[in-house]
Amino acid sequence: MITLTENAAKQIKTLRNDQDAAGKPLRIYVEAGDCSGMQYGVAFDDKHDDDEVVEQDGVEVVIDPMSANFLKGSVIDYIDSLQGSGFQIKNPNVQSSCGCGKSFH
Repeated sequence: MITLTENAAKQIKTLRNDQDAAGKPLRIYVEAGDCSGMQYGVAFDDKHDDDEVVEQDGVEVVIDPMSANFLKGSVIDYIDSLQGSGFQIKNPNVQSSCGCGKSFH
């Protein structure tokens, strides 16, 4: 389904501890919005029966069925640079993205 880099897994663990979200998986989702039509979102959330579940490097990520269609084959990384930090989703299904890098089509 998706792959997490080692950096992404470490950051998920750190954020889970910082946000007092023990026991909750990270949800990665796709929703309508921004300039290119769709955007990514991440949040600690409860697992639902129809979620796709990815367990890697001691973290659990859940994806709803609609988002799974858009995210199939994606690599989730965490980047920390002078230009900013955050999760980066390398998605082979994206046809085009906006200049801000936050939305895609």
